[in-house]
Amino acid sequence: MNNNWKRAFAIIWSGQFFSILTSSLVNFAIIIWISLQTGSAEMLAWAAIAALLPQTVIGPFTGALIDRWNRKRIMMLSDTFIALCTLILAFLFWLDIAEIWHIFGLLGLRSIGSAFHMPAMQASGPLLAPTDQLTRIAGVNQIIASVSQIAGPALGAMLITIWKIEYVLLFDVAGALIAVTSLFFVHIPNPEKKEGKERNILKEMKEGVLIILSNRGLSWVFLYDVSVMFFIIPISVLFPLMTLEYFNGTEFQAGIIEAIWSVGALVGGTIMGAKVYKINRVALINWMYLVCGLTFLLTGLLSPGGFVWFAVLTAIGGVSGAVYNSAFTGLLQTKIEPGALGRVFSMFFTFSFIPAMLGLIGIGFVADGLGLTTSFILSGIIIFLIGIAAFLTPVAMRLDRQG
Repeated sequence: MNNNWKRAFAIIWSGQFFSILTSSLVNFAIIIWISLQTGSAEMLAWAAIAALLPQTVIGPFTGALIDRWNRKRIMMLSDTFIALCTLILAFLFWLDIAEIWHIFGLLGLRSIGSAFHMPAMQASGPLLAPTDQLTRIAGVNQIIASVSQIAGPALGAMLITIWKIEYVLLFDVAGALIAVTSLFFVHIPNPEKKEGKERNILKEMKEGVLIILSNRGLSWVFLYDVSVMFFIIPISVLFPLMTLEYFNGTEFQAGIIEAIWSVGALVGGTIMGAKVYKINRVALINWMYLVCGLTFLLTGLLSPGGFVWFAVLTAIGGVSGAVYNSAFTGLLQTKIEPGALGRVFSMFFTFSFIPAMLGLIGIGFVADGLGLTTSFILSGIIIFLIGIAAFLTPVAMRLDRQG
């Protein structure tokens, strides 16, 4: 297994690198396009909702289907579907008939593909690698995502200024096709099916929820995560506007800020992927809540001339996000049996995105009404308080106690 799992991940990672890079490039180009067209935090929030709502609605169903279908095939079909949707939007721009609601439609359709692809990818890890390597693998995944997201925004900001958006969109199509091709060269096993039991999708969805609720410590970890996502996802939408409007920056500087976050994430992913750590991952997650909350709070307190400090705080936030993501993913993969991971990850995305969408609706009004800095300050304080509450929950802290 030692040799086979490394080869399998090397092949998967090579394809995913190009897919994530081109998606990052195109996503940021779309954000810049919307920012320049509307200049509205509310419009950016609605774009984010369009990207989250479909997978939130169908997430519980996709998890049950992932646990019964071929996971490799799901990933390939999902990437192909995303490429086709992006190609259609590029064609609409080429015909000069595309409007902003077409952008929202693309984000929604991509969300459907992601609702299948992300849980299938996460649920495949324990079937390919030894259990003690899963948190480390999550760290390497974060490195690949970070490297892609360092170059992606910078490339997206540059290309959107020299090329028409329809040509920029084609990069995403090419990246998805490379990812699909790489999967032809790797075998991803599926969990053993339980014989003699009637398979009912609604029952399996319920089982996914019960798996979480039956473990009190895991339930609390989920609750705190969902609470934090209520604030993190809406605030993340405001970063380009913060650069362009509050700090009076350029499109290139907005791309640099996105890249700096990813540099921080690269550092965090490198730390987590370097070795297997004997550490309480729940405590590590809680510390990252505190760090993230402080970076948002301090960002909101900066003066319009504090762009450099904005970049520094953004990098620190990127480190905290990568460490959190690696620890959380590894925790779930080691505490839940592989045959149920598709349902659990889908439920996690659904339960995280529902409150996040409510936060997105609210953040548009808060940012446009009370100001961008007020949004950062309030969110930072609340995230910090959630981190303190998480440390004061013994049943959650015992979930991953080492030794």
